[in-house]
Formats: sequence, structure tokens, C-alpha cells
Amino acid sequence: MIRSRKKTNLFEIYTHRVRREDWRDIHMSQVIEDGATAVVHYTGSFPDGEVFDSSEGKDPLAYQVGKQQMIPGFEQEMMGAEVGEKREFTLTPDRAYGERSEDAIQEVPRDQFPSEMPLEVGAMMAAQTPQGPLPFTVTEISDDIVIVDFNHQMAGKTLKFNVEVVDVRCETSESGCSCC
Repeated sequence: MIRSRKKTNLFEIYTHRVRREDWRDIHMSQVIEDGATAVVHYTGSFPDGEVFDSSEGKDPLAYQVGKQQMIPGFEQEMMGAEVGEKREFTLTPDRAYGERSEDAIQEVPRDQFPSEMPLEVGAMMAAQTPQGPLPFTVTEISDDIVIVDFNHQMAGKTLKFNVEVVDVRCETSESGCSCC
């Protein structure tokens, strides 16, 4: 015996209301891409294993992708990483803080510093420029001259990173992020 089947519109069967955040969680992988905010735990070390920075025991680091908040190589290496993914990579100076430049080491007359300012080798300070503060390190002090180094402290160094993606989110739809 064949029963007659009622014709049903498949569209009606499968439609239901889905909130935007549910759709993202179900149908799109959360990946680091331009315009997103990436939240990561990381450990940065030198090739010999000495750790120079880490989020271990702290809140994870959040940064906006494409806003130059991270060194170029770090951001490039993390592009496309998904939530929960771990990545390990090494950055040469050209992809991190650049090479050291002897031109960035300058002699400054001692009288350019306030007389009451305590100066010591290794002190980090900043010079005010029309573009904003420019950090430097005091490397030598004499009676008349202070030698300052405008190189970043990590310039010329190879850096290793171990990174775990904790979250990826889009803050606003205007960000250009397509991860949401």
C-alpha cells in the first residue's frame, strides 16, 4: 500500500532563527585575520632559551591585527591561526626590531640634560620630537658628553616565540574583519 506524501517546502523545514554569534561559532572558524582582535598567550625567548617576555601567569595579550601593534614578523606568522592553535616560530632581526644602526648612537652635550636629572649608564629615557617621544638608552657618561643609543633594545636580535591563540574577535563591523 502506497501512502500519499504531502509536499513540503524544504526551506520551511530547515529554516530557524540563528543569532549572528551562533552562526559564527557554528559555521565559521575563528581565525586571526586583518581587522580582528587576536588574544594570545606567548613566550618570547632568545635562541639560547633565555626568556625575555611571557604572558605566563598573566592575562593574555590582545592586539588588533593590521594596526602595527606587534612587530611585523609576529603578526605575519600568526595570520590564519585558529582559536586553540599553538605556533612556534623564529624571527630574524629584519622581521622583528631591525638591525642595529651605528647612526642611532649619538653624542649629546651634558648641558642638554637638566642638571638635577640623575644620569646613569643603562637608564632608559625619551627625547621629545615633533613626532612624539623617541626612546633611547644612556650608554656612556663623561663630564661634557652623554652618549645615547636610539636603537631599540631588541634591535639586531633573533627572537623565538611560542604562541597559543586564546580568542579571536571582531570589535565592530566597520573593522573590515570578515571573521564574524
